Amino acid sequence: MLVLQSFLHWLGFGLCHQLPERSFYGGGVQLPVCARDTGIYVGFCLALAIIWLLHRPLRPRGFPSVAGWIACATMIGLMALDGTTQLLGFRSSTNELRLMTGLMTGFGIGMILTPMLNDCVWKTSHNRRVLEPLWRLAAFVGAIPLLYAGVWWGGPYLGIVYPIAVAIAVLFTLTCVNMVMVCMTPWFERKADRLRDVWPAAIVGLAMSLLEVWMAGLLRDLLVALAERLT
Repeated sequence: MLVLQSFLHWLGFGLCHQLPERSFYGGGVQLPVCARDTGIYVGFCLALAIIWLLHRPLRPRGFPSVAGWIACATMIGLMALDGTTQLLGFRSSTNELRLMTGLMTGFGIGMILTPMLNDCVWKTSHNRRVLEPLWRLAAFVGAIPLLYAGVWWGGPYLGIVYPIAVAIAVLFTLTCVNMVMVCMTPWFERKADRLRDVWPAAIVGLAMSLLEVWMAGLLRDLLVALAERLT
């Protein structure tokens, strides 16, 4: 258990403040990131899964429609509004609200990143816009409250699986972001026909993610040490 706690702390140290009062717990273990970040990473993973279900077997590579961009901007903007007004002292937020706005942001990021992944990873993709027609977008956005309820009430019942699942979500999200860059290189660009063909690029993306997490932790240590010397 101590090894797991140490790994979870290391994973989130450079990515999140990890304040106990703003974090969730599972099996007595603090999640690697705070409530808002939990929503972002879990939301991103769920968004990719829902988009895949809504579009299967197609792989849309077109960015969202105008309605999709409005929905995306609204979801991300609500999190920015929640965080900014709290930071400026205008109001106090709650973990419930942080999770909800983080989840919406994860969905918004998923809308943007999915077509980028489809375009650079797969040999064949479709020029259809992601979450078009409108019923797909409505189903996508409509799933957020249900998934929020599942994470908020169901997460703690998972026990120690909860922080492990969130850690996987963090690494999966970072790996997907890195894969966009990896698959822009000639060695990996549009090489995959099936899911099993994605593994080489995914391994490189995961290695990059772990390196980024390590470097982010070193940077935080440096900033903390510098702040202590200045006070």
